[in-house]
Amino acid sequence: MSDFNASDHTHRRYNPLVDEWIVVSPQRAKRPWLGQVEKAAADATPRHDPKNPLCPRVTRPNGQVNPDYKNTFVFDNDFPALLPDGPEPPENDDPLFQSGSAHGKCRVICFHPWSDLTLPLMNVTDIRCVIDTWVKESVDLGKKFRWVQIFENRGAVMGCSNPHPHCQIWACSFFPDEPSKKDKNQRTFKEKYGKTMLVDYLEKELVKKERIILESKHWVWLVPYWATWPFETMLLPRRHILRFEDQTDEEKNDLSQILKELLTVYDNLFEVSFPYCMGWQGAPTGSSLTEDCSHWQLHGVFYPPLLRSATVKKFMVGFEMLASAQRDMTAEQAAERLRNLPRVHYKNKEGSQ
Repeated sequence: MSDFNASDHTHRRYNPLVDEWIVVSPQRAKRPWLGQVEKAAADATPRHDPKNPLCPRVTRPNGQVNPDYKNTFVFDNDFPALLPDGPEPPENDDPLFQSGSAHGKCRVICFHPWSDLTLPLMNVTDIRCVIDTWVKESVDLGKKFRWVQIFENRGAVMGCSNPHPHCQIWACSFFPDEPSKKDKNQRTFKEKYGKTMLVDYLEKELVKKERIILESKHWVWLVPYWATWPFETMLLPRRHILRFEDQTDEEKNDLSQILKELLTVYDNLFEVSFPYCMGWQGAPTGSSLTEDCSHWQLHGVFYPPLLRSATVKKFMVGFEMLASAQRDMTAEQAAERLRNLPRVHYKNKEGSQ
């Protein structure tokens, strides 16, 4: 029997953040694809569409008119999944039929007045404006709510129904499942090893250099060892930062630059406006603002669905839904592909339109 080689042989990897394992099957990347092929994303979004409810000066479905905004624009979601108040569900002692309170606030942040832009095509100054808006909203909503989730679903394949550059923030009165797992596992790691998990993890990744894609003065972009999605990545600050608003001005400026670069790399992978779910997670808020949350480290996550090309995506079905998550390339192989891509956006290359 040959010696184990992670690039050739099936194995499992452990995700300490959520206490789950993933099966890595690199040999499956060689199989022919006869499954569903997505339509290539249309690349002809108008700069301003008077029918688009996210554009400046347009009347939204609730009758409100958007201002003639010049940078970011924030408003309460017209169709929110969470409401600030409402009746509580009845108590039930049956362990099989439990329900609980779910209140919150859902907001939309438009990044820019132009619909034909995305974050990698915006200038760094405008991206910094987006970051400042994320900070402001995180602080305002975090005063009342236990969890504030910033996220961007980009691309129709990720369920985004509007091409205008925007994201959402959902603030919750409860502690959602994913951050609750991360809170528990980071706390346990800190109690057992006396270190903050992701701070310790980054220090070791900086030594190994196997999965790092981009580095800047204050941030590191890498493919986590336990990545599930084919080109899943994580963005980590070099120092210990609990929450998004705890960054210095210099760190925010640096974040603006590396966000532009990393999203450019993503777009250059298949020369398409790369779809993904992006989100920021840090220490919980609300009552937790006065508690010891030193086990937390701020981090950004990127979950892109594409697998082989701009039209072939990864499906989480069958074994993944019924047993365990599985991926068809190693984290190191994904990191190498991303690391070797140009830093100039394909639309900005000489001769591009």
